[in-house]
Amino acid sequence: MQHEYLAALHRSGSACPATGWTPRFVTLWDAAGVLQAACPLYLKSHSRGEYVFDWAWADAHLRHGLPYYPKAVVAVPFTPVPGSRLLARDAASRAALVEAVLNLCRDIGLSSWHLLFGHPLDLQACEQAGMMQRHTVQFHWENRKPESYRDFDDFLAALNQEKRKKIRQERRKVIEAGVTLRHARGPAITSHDWDFFYRCYEQTYLEHGNPPYLSRAFFAEIAHTQADHWLLFIAERGGQPIACSLIAVSDTGSEKVAWGRYWGALERVDCLHFEACYYSPLQWCIAQGYQRFEGGAQGEHKLARALLPVRTSSAHWLSHPEFASAIERYLEREALGVADYVDELERHSPLRQTN
Repeated sequence: MQHEYLAALHRSGSACPATGWTPRFVTLWDAAGVLQAACPLYLKSHSRGEYVFDWAWADAHLRHGLPYYPKAVVAVPFTPVPGSRLLARDAASRAALVEAVLNLCRDIGLSSWHLLFGHPLDLQACEQAGMMQRHTVQFHWENRKPESYRDFDDFLAALNQEKRKKIRQERRKVIEAGVTLRHARGPAITSHDWDFFYRCYEQTYLEHGNPPYLSRAFFAEIAHTQADHWLLFIAERGGQPIACSLIAVSDTGSEKVAWGRYWGALERVDCLHFEACYYSPLQWCIAQGYQRFEGGAQGEHKLARALLPVRTSSAHWLSHPEFASAIERYLEREALGVADYVDELERHSPLRQTN
């Protein structure tokens, strides 16, 4: 939600009207001209890049001859990171902002409004305004409380024997393949490193049949305006880079947090994905005293790497009463399924059971 990040998305052409993200930021001011609340609202002509999937809702509208797009989305484009979306001085300002967005959506005849990966205070304000809640699951790693892990071996000691053995085997496979990893943060990430990262990033998307969401210009801008927030791991074999992972980091708030963001490889090496995306970043987080590593959207395989299930939430409003009623019933059933899913995952926690 920092200005530099959103501005880079816009100026680079990654999130703009041409790519289906038309910004309509909403701000509320008091009589003295003091800003009271604000949020990043986008008019969307599709549902890509959101990570909370509503394709079935769009299809149902289409089958009944009703337009679903454009819709309104309050979110950070292409960024499934939970956090504040409604920036407000107090609860009253936050409630007024929700009402202002609802009125805007009604006035211009939008089908729906979706607030994605919101802070609990955002979701509370939306729920009080009658919006529906939806829950999804991410996988996050937490540094052990009350004491932080001393090192990676100390972290492994907290896992059950099966998972501990598996992680050691996977790390050994990467070493035996002759692959080493180095990391660089902020200004230490060279332009050559960024170019190599983008080759990997772009290829990953193309292999899945899609163009990349983010342009090279976006990464060039954040490397300049937000350098200290980026950590790059580069895997090399025979002195040549073959894969990399990009991690976002923040140590300026009340806790140190890292986010797994992007991965790509030009060669296939068994278990290298796990090493570059989880083991090396977690080892770095432990060494640097980071409290949390968020693994991003989806991926049950993260559970075996000690990233545990965490429920994330969004809020939704639909203008058509019958669709709203049908989706509300669906979300009630879905919420029960998500709760059962989390319970099942927790029963398979890789952490050692302690009495």
